[in-house]
Amino acid sequence: MLKFLFFTSIRVSELINIRVKDVDLGGCKVFIDQGKGSKDRYILFPTSFRLILSSHLQANPKNRYLFESSRCGPYTTRRIQQIVQEYRARAGIEQRVHPHLFRHQMITWLTKSGLSDAQIQLISGHESKKSLEVYQHLSLSGVQGAYQVAVLEAEHSLDNAA
Repeated sequence: MLKFLFFTSIRVSELINIRVKDVDLGGCKVFIDQGKGSKDRYILFPTSFRLILSSHLQANPKNRYLFESSRCGPYTTRRIQQIVQEYRARAGIEQRVHPHLFRHQMITWLTKSGLSDAQIQLISGHESKKSLEVYQHLSLSGVQGAYQVAVLEAEHSLDNAA
C-alpha cells in the first residue's frame, strides 16, 4: 500500500475508494472515480509494480476495494494515517511522516526528472498549473548547486575571454 501511495502520488481520499474493477494491470493504470473536486481521472503505476499489484489482487480475491480492512470494507483515511505511522515507528524514523508526503515526494521527483507541468498536472490531478508551483519550489533547491557551478564556470569563461 505504501509503495502504491508513492508510485501513484494518489491522495488518501482517492486511495480508499479504489475498487478492484478499476485496476487495469495490462495498462498499468487505475481509474479514479469521483476524485478530488468530483473529477474522474486515471493514475499510472510503473510496469515494475504490476506483478506486486497482481499478487496482492490474487491473494485477496474477495476484495471489492483494492485495499480492504478485515471487515471487508475500505480503509478509512484515519486508518491509512495510522498504518503510515506504524511503519514510520518500525523503521525508526524520527521525522514527521504522513500519507500526503508520499504524494509530495513523487510529484517533486517527477518535476526534478523533467516532466512538463502539463504532464505533472495530468498525473497528479491538480486542477491548475498554479497549484504545481509548490513542487517547482521544492525542486528548485535541487537545482541550486548545479546552477551555482554553471554560473561560476560562465563567469570564468567571460573573465578569460576579456
